[in-house]
Amino acid sequence: MNYKEEILKLKKEKNARILAHYYQLPEIQEIADDIGDSYHLSVIASQCKEQLIVFCGVKFMAESAKILSPKKTVLLPVLDAGCPMAEMVDVEGLLKLKEEHPDALVVCYINSTTEVKAHCDVSVTSSSAERIFKNIDNKKIIFLPDKNLGQYLASKFPEKEFILWPGFCVTHARVAPEDVLELKELHPEAVVLAHPECEPEVCSLADYVGSTSGILKYATDNEKREFIVVTEEGILYEMKKQNPDKTFYVPCGSMVCQNMKKTKLKDVYESLLHEQYKIEIDEDLRQKAYTSLMNMHRLSEKKI
Repeated sequence: MNYKEEILKLKKEKNARILAHYYQLPEIQEIADDIGDSYHLSVIASQCKEQLIVFCGVKFMAESAKILSPKKTVLLPVLDAGCPMAEMVDVEGLLKLKEEHPDALVVCYINSTTEVKAHCDVSVTSSSAERIFKNIDNKKIIFLPDKNLGQYLASKFPEKEFILWPGFCVTHARVAPEDVLELKELHPEAVVLAHPECEPEVCSLADYVGSTSGILKYATDNEKREFIVVTEEGILYEMKKQNPDKTFYVPCGSMVCQNMKKTKLKDVYESLLHEQYKIEIDEDLRQKAYTSLMNMHRLSEKKI
């Protein structure tokens, strides 16, 4: 069976929209209507005319789309495509932390479950976090789940006290400074681009630290021709597509998120065919999580 042809046919018949994260396999990105960072895709899902959304990513991403689009059908092609970092937070532990620091504003990275978002004051993305923290008056911040992004933000806002949850991205955490330095020695003219989910020692070696979309834009806008890309290697598909004349290197030989690579064309086809693995969220829980996302939008613009 030619899954690509069948997917495109089904998509048209069912008036569906396929969204794919930058870290998905190239063949998944090829059949997607939109590719991008997780929250950007969730916003597209909420604004597009299609009522059936196939989200090729991991579970928290599809959940964010459903939080913003409760009346739409959101499908996750692979049911067990999770995010280890998001799963490192338990609500019981979070509630205990909130009791210990009642004066703290609770901020969660978008890479969090719906249950966690529901107990947080505001969500942030890696691209919006700095802008949002500039508009936060609170001096005390509980930040979760990513300690590396939290430490990166804490270095930008020394006037604030950060209480960090000890979570991390298993893919980014695998990279050591020595891995980047080894590539830099081989390619001395290469620009180092790193995601803030990397360890602080790795970020300190980077010429640019930013979100996946930020890394893509920086490489595209920069006149240099060689780049060391310290994030999940799925981004290379779009980077090479937009910059065929540039060369990209990944430390450790490869940086692969196993959960992001679980989605295959067959999974997308079967998800569309049977409309299977629908994301369902209790309405009360959704409303609470929705508040943290809306506060993210408001804090992006002004103080609240």
